[in-house]
Amino acid sequence: QVQLVESGGGLVQAGGSLRLSCAASGRTFSSYPMGWFRQAPGKEREFVAAISWSGGTTSYANSVKGRFTVSRDNAKNTVYLQMNSLKPEDTAVYYCAAAKKGVVTPSRLKVDYDYWGQGTQVTVSS
Repeated sequence: QVQLVESGGGLVQAGGSLRLSCAASGRTFSSYPMGWFRQAPGKEREFVAAISWSGGTTSYANSVKGRFTVSRDNAKNTVYLQMNSLKPEDTAVYYCAAAKKGVVTPSRLKVDYDYWGQGTQVTVSS
């Protein structure tokens, strides 16, 4: 079992920044990739960013590339999502997810993740 707890969401003006954190417990954190997804009202959950177990490889959705940065601290069992130059269309509930055993690269696919956090709300005002 893996427990994931997100934090750091909130209300911010367009152009501002937020840093999300996701604390993990219950499995060797450093052994699997992690991902961030988001879900806006009335829309499907979509991929945002992912990071390899070592942190050496990352992947981003085109909509956030150049503005968001995913990182991890395996000593703290925590993955981060630094979000800069936020836009109103970034408004969503953000979820972190832990990849299934056997997934070795950062994946954009929801089916490659089997543990999810409860989500944290990010609201960007115009």
